[in-house]
Amino acid sequence: MRIFSRLLALAWVTGTATLALAQNNEIRIAHLLDKTGPLEAFATQTSVGLKMGLEYATGGTMEVAGKKIVIINKDTQMKADLGRSLLQTAYVDDKADFAVGPSSSAVALAAIPVARENKKVLIIDAAAAEYLTGARSNRYVFRTGRNSDHDGYSGAVVFGKPGYFIATLAPDYAFGREGVASFKAAMKETKGQLVHEEYAPLGTTDFSAQALRMFNALKDKPGRKIIWIIWAGPGNPMKLLDLDPGRHGIEIVSGGGATLLTMAGLKPLVGAESTTHYWFQCPKNAANDWLIKEHQTRFGVPPDFFTATGMITGIAIVEALKKTKGVTDTETLIAALEGLSFDGPKGRNYFNKDNHQLMQPMYHYRIKLDDKIAGGIGAECVREIKIDEMNFPIVKLK
Repeated sequence: MRIFSRLLALAWVTGTATLALAQNNEIRIAHLLDKTGPLEAFATQTSVGLKMGLEYATGGTMEVAGKKIVIINKDTQMKADLGRSLLQTAYVDDKADFAVGPSSSAVALAAIPVARENKKVLIIDAAAAEYLTGARSNRYVFRTGRNSDHDGYSGAVVFGKPGYFIATLAPDYAFGREGVASFKAAMKETKGQLVHEEYAPLGTTDFSAQALRMFNALKDKPGRKIIWIIWAGPGNPMKLLDLDPGRHGIEIVSGGGATLLTMAGLKPLVGAESTTHYWFQCPKNAANDWLIKEHQTRFGVPPDFFTATGMITGIAIVEALKKTKGVTDTETLIAALEGLSFDGPKGRNYFNKDNHQLMQPMYHYRIKLDDKIAGGIGAECVREIKIDEMNFPIVKLK
């Protein structure tokens, strides 16, 4: 019995040592994904993009500094409490060197304190609320996706002109309210006027009440009258078109970006202009060329909005690890990421040293008919809006 106990103890020690050795030869990335729920499509895109970014940056080896990259997917089900618990498990039990994600700003907000408590790096990818790399953040958090300020301040570049009168419509949760707050702040620095704000719950099917208030706020204005819509999740704000805003000379524009998922429903807006984080035909660079070619070959469609975000995240991780020569202790990783500049599918980007937001260009586009795109609606890329054209405020993280 004593011999058996010693053998069992030896086996446990040997197994533990083998696991520890394997983990020492791995880069472990936990990816928080809102796979269950209304943001599933965004989660799928970031997952695909992350893997493609890691592949691109490692030249197909999925290794860096002699260490194999391992991705551990975690479905948050778009629940803040579950996301927080899964991140804790990822850091403590799965020994994740990085955590990435999620898509939901509410889940991301719940995850941020966990990064601080564990003194581990969290790279937010798709969640866009500004405060996630602002007032509600901390020094362990970075973000590779655009934030609400990118949407708002790039929108002001296009719409902040004399004689432009704008009302906004957004979903009544963090993404919507943060997005409008950013746009409103940006518009104050221009000669355009934001005259009214409306919010509606996710899943809204009847926008009659919001439409009436927006129409009344705009219809008698003496210049160009625009309803600027940002939306993510269930509900179809394009139902506003059924109420004929055109009879008041009011235009509808989509302020949340151009995505393949939503373009087919924008046929009534052909000719309208706005801004976007990504449309596959806008950036002209080697990384984006590779992404388009490989994504089309593997999936039969071009890469979409959050696929590019995922790829940027993968490249950022690999470039940071190249700087650290594979060292993954937190302070070394933070030092490598702060100010890191690298080329991705949107061209040259860099992490701001103060708030850890990836600074990146945006794109001014015009909706057009395009029979080469599924659904027949595409985007004409007007121009790149450069980083230094979006002068949004930066909060230094602590």
